[in-house]
Amino acid sequence: MRNKILIGLAVVGILFGLGNSFFLKIRPNPQPPAFKPASNPYPKGIYANGIIESAQQSGSNVNIYPEVSGTVLKILVAEGQKVRSGTPLLELDDRVQGSATESAKAQVDVAAATLDGVQAQFAKLKASWDLDQRSVSRDALDTAANAVRSAKAGLELARKQYQASEALLSRYVLKAVSDGTILSVNTAPGSYISSQGGYSTYTGAMAPVIVMGSMNGELAVRCYVDEILIQRLPEPSKMHARMSIRGTSVTVPLKFVRFQPNVSPKIELSSQRSERVDVRVLPLLFSFSRPEGITLYPGQLVDIYIGEEAANRK
Repeated sequence: MRNKILIGLAVVGILFGLGNSFFLKIRPNPQPPAFKPASNPYPKGIYANGIIESAQQSGSNVNIYPEVSGTVLKILVAEGQKVRSGTPLLELDDRVQGSATESAKAQVDVAAATLDGVQAQFAKLKASWDLDQRSVSRDALDTAANAVRSAKAGLELARKQYQASEALLSRYVLKAVSDGTILSVNTAPGSYISSQGGYSTYTGAMAPVIVMGSMNGELAVRCYVDEILIQRLPEPSKMHARMSIRGTSVTVPLKFVRFQPNVSPKIELSSQRSERVDVRVLPLLFSFSRPEGITLYPGQLVDIYIGEEAANRK
C-alpha cells in the first residue's frame, strides 16, 4: 500500500512538472510601442539631438536681467503674454534710489541759487568798476568772476549727477527691448534679484528673471552635430532635414537657416551642462512652420535627421 502511494505521488509530481514546464514556455505577446520610434528617412542621414527655440536673428531666446539689484514689488506681465517693445515688465523697490534722485534734484536747485547769488554779486562789482575803477579792487572783481565760473561748473555737475541718478532710477522698471512673447517669469513679488538674475528654488542656480521669445509664425530648432560627422554634412543648398517629435509619430520638414561656425564642447540639452571637453559639436539652426494640431513649445527636445535629399515616403 505504501509503495502505491509513493508511486502515485511520483506520477503526480511528474505531471505537475510537465504542466509547469509547458506553461512557463508560453511567452506573452509584447505590447505595441506607444509611438513609432524615429527612423532615418535619408539614405545617408546624420542623427542629431535638437531643441526647439523661438525664431531669432541671432542667439536663441531673449534672457532679461536687471541692471540694478533690488526687491521685486510688482510683476506686470504674465507668462504667454505678447508684449511690444518698451512695455514695462517688472518693478523693483526704488525707494532708496528715489530718495537719492530727489536729493540730486535739490542739489541742482542749490547750485542754481548759488549761481544766481554770485552772478548778482559780480554784476554789482562790475557795474561799480565801470563807473569808477577805484571803487573796486581788481582782485575783488577777478575773485567774483572766478566765483561765477565755479558756480556754473557746480551747476553743470549737479545737473549731470541728477541726470545719472534719474537714469539709474528708471532702471528699477524692466522694459521689453523688442516685441515678443513672455516665455517664463523666474521670480515673484518679494524676491531679491540682481544682475545675475534670480535664485531658482528647484535647480539651485541663478536664472534669467524673464525669458522672452517669438511665438508668432515660424519656430527654430537648434541641433548639435558631432565633429566626426561634420565632413558628412551636405552643402547648405542641398541640405534637407526632418524633425521627429518625441511621443508621437509626427515628423516635420525643416528649413536650413545657418551654421554657427564655431565648434564648441558638447552640452547636455536638458540641463545645458557641458560633457567631456574632448567631445565637440557644430551647432546648426533650422526653422519650421508649426504644424496644425500639434502643440509645440520652446525647450522641447526633438530627434533630427539631416540628409542630402528628401526621403520617398509612402
